[in-house]
Amino acid sequence: MDKQTLVRHADDNSFEDLVFKSGQPVLVDFWAPWCGPCRALAHVLDEIAGEYDGRLRVVKVNVDESPGIARRYRVMSIPTLVLVQGGELRETRTGLVSRDRLSAMVDNVLER
Repeated sequence: MDKQTLVRHADDNSFEDLVFKSGQPVLVDFWAPWCGPCRALAHVLDEIAGEYDGRLRVVKVNVDESPGIARRYRVMSIPTLVLVQGGELRETRTGLVSRDRLSAMVDNVLER
């Protein structure tokens, strides 16, 4: 499967199923198409989705299309990355995150 097809896109209707009903941890990327750092982070998320396939789900939420979800997670700037496991918030990072820092964040949650 292509790495890009591993990254799912959630909206108000699909967020619950993709994130809270997932049997694995979920990395949620709050982004917008006009956000330069968000676009720069996209290829890193594709790589993470491929590397952790089967152990982690990567989900993107467009804050312009789903502002309610962004408010729920108190997203004040983008990109914001949220790691959810078992329905609970485990980690949050705001801003452009390096691949190494993102991998460390994911590894930390997967090792728990």
